[in-house]
Amino acid sequence: MPAPAIGPLSDFAGLWSEVFRTIAPPADLVLCSHAHADHAQGLLQLHQLFPQLPIYASEVTTDLLPLNWLEADAVPSFCRALPWRSPVEFGEGLTAELFPAGHLPGAAAFLLTYTPDDPAQAPCSVFYSGDFFLSHARFVNGLPLEAVRGLAPDVLILEGSLGTARYPHRRQQENQLAEMIYQALKGGQNVILPLPPLGMAQELLLLLRSHYLFTGKAINIWVDREIAQACDAYLAILPHLPTSVQNFAQHQSLFWDERIRPHVHHLDTAPIGVLNTLPSIVLGDWQGDFTELIATPGRPWLMLLPPATPVDPDPIGAAQAQYAPLIARNQLELAEFSLSFHADGPATTQLIHNLRPQHVVLIHGRPEELADLAGLEELSNRYHIHTPQIGSQTDFPLGELPLQASQALTNPIYEGEVTEWGDRVVMSLPWELTTDKRWQGFADTGLVSATWQGDSLVLRGLSQRELLRPLPNSVSQAQEACNNCEAYRQQRCWNTSSPLYSFKVAPEGYCPEFIRREP
Repeated sequence: MPAPAIGPLSDFAGLWSEVFRTIAPPADLVLCSHAHADHAQGLLQLHQLFPQLPIYASEVTTDLLPLNWLEADAVPSFCRALPWRSPVEFGEGLTAELFPAGHLPGAAAFLLTYTPDDPAQAPCSVFYSGDFFLSHARFVNGLPLEAVRGLAPDVLILEGSLGTARYPHRRQQENQLAEMIYQALKGGQNVILPLPPLGMAQELLLLLRSHYLFTGKAINIWVDREIAQACDAYLAILPHLPTSVQNFAQHQSLFWDERIRPHVHHLDTAPIGVLNTLPSIVLGDWQGDFTELIATPGRPWLMLLPPATPVDPDPIGAAQAQYAPLIARNQLELAEFSLSFHADGPATTQLIHNLRPQHVVLIHGRPEELADLAGLEELSNRYHIHTPQIGSQTDFPLGELPLQASQALTNPIYEGEVTEWGDRVVMSLPWELTTDKRWQGFADTGLVSATWQGDSLVLRGLSQRELLRPLPNSVSQAQEACNNCEAYRQQRCWNTSSPLYSFKVAPEGYCPEFIRREP
């Protein structure tokens, strides 16, 4: 049975190796989606315990995997490379095909197909997305939808890291982050970004080297040792990177350049007393301790932290606790930035609709985010949606349409009349509507909301729960409330300066970062 990814294992591989030597491997083979630690860090220990267990990944991932065990002594390569878009057979009838997934160089999605010997039995297939991203980043192109459109797997195993959240366009996020950093430097602060060493750090370093706000400026960029090692690994995979990056590398170094400003240096060579007195940006290890650096006299610091993830659920809270004395002395300010490497809600549903699976299994996200995705009517009305718990078994019956979907395919069309009557409009619909079991939910309170969608008017029944909270139009236009703020969209706050950023907020909510929406 294939295993798509594996995170950290116990540190006692050597102690247990003799015990495991007599035990059968836990899987027939392992497919590694990409080289990030939460998907790959335990592979070395797994290989040490079960050296006969084959492990596969894309060619670029096999080159990047050693970044997860830099402290180990001379580890020979044990991961086997698979080609893109070419089915490879494992055993009788089982094939795996790799598709680029975006997110990180070498990241792959897998299509697993089993074809029984009996011709009377239909093949069955599973598509595993890994961590995926549809938009192009600087070092990796997005997942190509045209390559997977219409695959129609029986089961789609899909990450739902961002739930239903909607993020701005990638370039807009980059420009917002660049502006935050530029304004901090202009205001006399230095900037530190604690980052995972692989992926985001390289994207930000190239952004800082190539963005018009920083090119030619007397700014020093200092890079942590592990991030620097990942940068060197990127140089080794240059032929696999996008053409724009290869063209950039023909004219100047991707990362290390002390001729063209801003200058890039290794952090471990930095004289801290000098670093703190010059306009500086530090790309540091996301698990590092920067107390000594920040406490050294000189320019105050702005620490920019990425949004919460399942791996790091509260980066702001953790930093507030760790650096409380420095914050109290105004030597450090904390803020959050947004630069997504995962598909947001609209992109996730877009991939699902292009693949057209029968079952959708949502994983790799906080329970509330996965529940938001699973609750979308556009998904639950078309597919079997699953959000399994760890340790539970999930069955996938094949060949049966979801109840909602089969109803949708045969929904009758009801014709009625519209009458304008004084100061209101009356709609008359046939009584047969009430024979549908969905009518009770629609007519529960006797109240409806009406919304234009293009040229169509959509009616929706209001539930008792909705009546217990104020509707958006109950907030007056003059009131300083979230419903009147330009950053309020899809019931969430998208102002990166607000303490409510990315949270679901009631329309009548308020924060000091209120910016009135233009009428």
